[in-house]
Amino acid sequence: MLEADVAIVGAGAAGLSLAHRLSRRAPGEPRLSVILLDAPPGPLRPPSRTWCFWEKGPGPYDEALGAVWRRLRTRTPEGRILQHDIAPLAYKMLRSDDFEDLVTRELARGDEVRRLEAALETVDGIPGGAEIRARSGRGTPLSVRVRWVFDSRPLGSLPPARTTLLQHFRGWFVRTPRPVFDAETVEFMDFRVPQPPGGLAFGYVLPTDSRRALVEYTEFSRAVLPRDAYDSALRRYSEDVLGLRGFEVVATESGVIPMTDARYNRRAGPSVFRIGTAGGATRPSTGYTFSAIQRQTRAIAAALRAGRNPVPPPAHTARSRAMDAVLLRALDSGRVDGAAFFTGLFSRVPAERLLRFLDGETRLHEDLALGLRTPVLPMLRSAAELSWLPRVPAEQPFSVPPTEEIP
Repeated sequence: MLEADVAIVGAGAAGLSLAHRLSRRAPGEPRLSVILLDAPPGPLRPPSRTWCFWEKGPGPYDEALGAVWRRLRTRTPEGRILQHDIAPLAYKMLRSDDFEDLVTRELARGDEVRRLEAALETVDGIPGGAEIRARSGRGTPLSVRVRWVFDSRPLGSLPPARTTLLQHFRGWFVRTPRPVFDAETVEFMDFRVPQPPGGLAFGYVLPTDSRRALVEYTEFSRAVLPRDAYDSALRRYSEDVLGLRGFEVVATESGVIPMTDARYNRRAGPSVFRIGTAGGATRPSTGYTFSAIQRQTRAIAAALRAGRNPVPPPAHTARSRAMDAVLLRALDSGRVDGAAFFTGLFSRVPAERLLRFLDGETRLHEDLALGLRTPVLPMLRSAAELSWLPRVPAEQPFSVPPTEEIP
């Protein structure tokens, strides 16, 4: 039987971020003992993936970044280019393996966090805390008693919602024989791809140098596609739209991100909380999650240090969630053309302000001004419709397909 103040279940973005914050104790702050339960190698461990976020100035994970850009490019379906300078923000790319390596090194400098490989079986409430029962990769049973549990594992199914879309994608890490990429600029949303009925699709290019890039095909829709459909779309986008020739695919990644107005229950028990995507950190309108995880884990760490009840705060404001619910309904109903909507915003709103809006950092008057630059009548109709729409379970189970790495 092990004992600690805090147990963190799962070593993905949320679990590692919280463990990292709890390991960095300022002088005079109380010491917290932490156990980080990481799943043994196998299907329970999250696959390697790429996270992107924007940030002003230096950040705590800059040492692990794969690339940084200060220019974004959006392309309309007709090919018109919208170029955006996002200063003072920077768009940052972080690979999960590099993030884990950085956090692992930081954790090794202290003794606050003990990392164990074990598959969780049960979490039961006990007086004054919770008891975790788990099993190591060799089958050895493990029991842990703690005051607080933070569970970052993905949910097996999504909560009921009025609208549930999925952002599903597949990406190729490509290497070209000649310099072809603008290493200073991200192709943020390239709508020069066929648009699916009842959704939207776009290309996405993250160049790490002039000959290497992550090229992705992304859709917002109700259901995922067969695997070969993504590869066909990627092939067409890479060759016919980007004009790439003789390139080599050195690795791939796939993913599914929920875009839903569901209400996430961040409390699973008196001493048990959900964090990360399971705790509502994913922004419904975009699928971005990493920045919200940082806000959420920062607040949790501060509450624990202060001896307060560390219930995770909502990752996004009520106003942001309400506006996202309207947009999701407008997209799902077909009242708003997704490609026209997003290119319209980028052509009428400064990119830096739009990114701050997507992070929930704009003020009310800025949100109202931005709303007036959207299709007002379809958005108002969608907003009115939300008042009587029931919350229903998602049409299909939510799961993240594994990432395949090509040697």
